[in-house]
Amino acid sequence: MKPESYAGTTPIITKKINKAEWQMTPVEKMQLVKDGLNKTDLEKLKTKTNLDYDKLSTLLSTARATLINKKGTAHFSASLSEKILSIADVYSYGYEVFEDETKFNEWVFKPNRALGGKQPFELLDNQFGREEVKNLIGRIDYGVYS
Repeated sequence: MKPESYAGTTPIITKKINKAEWQMTPVEKMQLVKDGLNKTDLEKLKTKTNLDYDKLSTLLSTARATLINKKGTAHFSASLSEKILSIADVYSYGYEVFEDETKFNEWVFKPNRALGGKQPFELLDNQFGREEVKNLIGRIDYGVYS
């Protein structure tokens, strides 16, 4: 049973679509990317995940200054918006499965045997790594030894 204070179905970055990113349809995700995410959306992700600008710039493969200098309502490019949404997707799924944001935020930085001893965070900087981490979270969700 999920803790009463747990809000795993709450979106991390946007309230435009009232569901967690991992529950969004591909069409909903494509529309968000097309519209572009903004600095406010990034700040929500940064706060929820406890990732600083250095870590986010690594995950997003962009300069730290690009993230910092963007103004609140100015939109990021479609490419960068897609990466931001993809990271929110992984984290929102992790929050749902772990039922505890703090535990998931800590898990991301722990070496994992199923990932060849790498930390899940180390794989989140590209699409294939994010898919692998999300698959691992799914195996944990279904009780498969990972």
